[in-house]
Amino acid sequence: MKAVGVTRFGGPEVLHVIDLPAPDAGPGELRIRVHAAAVNATDTVVRSGAPFVIPPTSRPPYVPGMDAAGVLEQIGAGVDTDLRIGEHVMAVVVPSETHGAYAEHIVVPAESVARVPAGATDAEAASLPMNGLTARLALDTLDLAPGATIAVTGAAGAVGGYVVQLAKADGLRVVADAAPQDEPLVKELGADIVLPRGPEFPEQVRAAVPDGVDGLVDGALLDRPAARAVRDGGRIATLRGFEGTWERGVTFQPVWVARYARQRAKLDRLRQQVEDGRVALRVARILPAEQAAEAHRLLEAGGVRGRLILTFRPGHDRALGATDSNG
Repeated sequence: MKAVGVTRFGGPEVLHVIDLPAPDAGPGELRIRVHAAAVNATDTVVRSGAPFVIPPTSRPPYVPGMDAAGVLEQIGAGVDTDLRIGEHVMAVVVPSETHGAYAEHIVVPAESVARVPAGATDAEAASLPMNGLTARLALDTLDLAPGATIAVTGAAGAVGGYVVQLAKADGLRVVADAAPQDEPLVKELGADIVLPRGPEFPEQVRAAVPDGVDGLVDGALLDRPAARAVRDGGRIATLRGFEGTWERGVTFQPVWVARYARQRAKLDRLRQQVEDGRVALRVARILPAEQAAEAHRLLEAGGVRGRLILTFRPGHDRALGATDSNG
C-alpha cells in the first residue's frame, strides 16, 4: 500500500511516498481504507524525530498522522460493534502504537473509531478526532460547572476552536484571544469576550474578569504567564507538557490525547454534536498525499485556520469537498 513517511528525520523535505504491506485487522481491531488524513502539529514532531514521540525500540519508516476518515473494510475477531463494512468512519490514531494515518490503509483499535457525522465529507470528518478529543479532554480535565468562566488561548487554531465550541455546549462563559483578522471567526465560534492575543492577554482577562477566570486552556503555549488570568486555586490545561503548581494555588495539568484514544463514546459524542450544529468542522485546504511536504510547510509557516487535509484518493478532491479557503 502507499503511505507517506520518513526514513530519516528532518524538515518537511524528508517526507516521501513509501510502500508498506497492507495490514490486516487483528482481534479487537478495525481496518479502514483511508480517504483523508489531517495534518497536525504533532505530525511535524514525529517527522523531526522528537524522542518523546518516537519509541526507542521502533525502526523506520515512520508514518505520521493522528486523524483519518474513510471506509470501514475489515472487522477483526471479537469486535462487538454496530459499524458495518462499507460505512464511512473516522478514527484517532496513535502513531507510537502503530503506523500513523498517512496511509491508504490503517488498523486501529475498534474503540478508536466512530461514524463520520451525517452530511460531512471524509475530509471534514478527518479534522475532528484528534483535535476534538484533545479539546474534550482539556475541558474534562478542568471539570468546570455550567456558568463558570473559561479562558482560551490560541482560540482561532484547531484545538482552541473546538474548545470554544465545546465549552459553550457545556454552558460555560468563554473569554478567548484572537488576532485582529481572526476576531470574526472566534466570535462566530461562540466566544462571549474576545481579547487581543499575545503576551498581554492575561492582563486583558483580568481587566474583563477582575477575580480571574475559573480555568484556562492554553492552546497558545503561554505557559507560566497564563496563570495571571486565573483565579486563586484555578486550573490550566496545557497542551505541550507544562505542569506544576504556580503561586496562589493555580495548577497546570498536561493534556495528552492518547488518554482518550480508545474512548469511542467521547468520539461519538463529538459526531453527534457536529450533527446537532454545536460543532463546526473547518477544512483549510486539501492536498494529495504526495504533497505532504507542502502541507507541513504551510502548517509550520503559521496562520492556517482549519485543518490541512491529505487525500489518498487521487482525482477525488472534489468528492471530498476540496477547498482552498481558510476558515
